[in-house]
Parts: sequence; C-alpha cells; structure tokens
Amino acid sequence: MRQQVQKTYATTPAVIERRWWVIDAKGMTLGRVASKVAPLLRGTHKPYFTPHLDTGDYVIIVNADKIHVTGKRMDQKVYYRHSGYPGGLKSLTLRELMSRYPNRAMKYAIKGMLPKGPLGRQMFKKLKVYAGGDHPHQAQQPQTLEI
Repeated sequence: MRQQVQKTYATTPAVIERRWWVIDAKGMTLGRVASKVAPLLRGTHKPYFTPHLDTGDYVIIVNADKIHVTGKRMDQKVYYRHSGYPGGLKSLTLRELMSRYPNRAMKYAIKGMLPKGPLGRQMFKKLKVYAGGDHPHQAQQPQTLEI
C-alpha cells in the first residue's frame, strides 16, 4: 500500500500581485482607518499571505488633514522624539502635529500597526499619505476602497 504525501504551498515573490488602493480619509476616525490600512500593506487579506514575505498592496490615503479623533485626544495624545543629546526630548500634541504636518499622524498610526524590523519598513514604504485630495499616482490606476 502506497502512502500519500501531502504538499505544503509556499508563496514565492514571483507569485505576488500588488494592487493600488485609494482611501479618502475625509471625516473618518484616525485609528479605524489605520486598522483597515495596515492589513492591506501587510497582505493578510490575500489567500497566499505568508508572514515572512511582503505580500501587501500599495495604499494611497488622501485628505489626511480632514480626519477626526474621539474625545480629548487632540490635546491629550502626545508624540515624543529625542535628538540623542541630553535634554533633547521633544514633544508635540496631536493638534500641533496636525497643524504642522497633517499627514504624519496617519503615518505614525499605521506604522505602529506594522511588524517591527526590516520587513515592516519594507511594507511601510508602500504607504503614500497626502494632506489634500490630489495624488500623483494616477498612472498606477488605483482603485477606490470604501471603508
């Protein structure tokens, strides 16, 4: 009697198909948009998802300056950075960050939901965030994604 051998499918980089998505963040909540975009960048929505490969799609977010947050988060959420020198800790509230760099709040929220390390940085490069309603990626024929 012959024993049957089971085969395991392994995704290769040649199999991965990348699509382009456009998301209009106007009037949407920051964290809810980020929690929908992170799986798209990672590729968990695809049947051939593999944790150690970047199988995700490209995502373009427009109108990032028109997002909203709940509660008192605009004044209570603080972003920190350090220059590396003694006393070099800088902080910005979400309101200050949105007034100076309106697309960075969305980028920070999504980056925190991606894997850490080289694979996460590679996934993060596929994210394009724009404060206004226009983007320079029409040649890629992105599809609109409703959240």
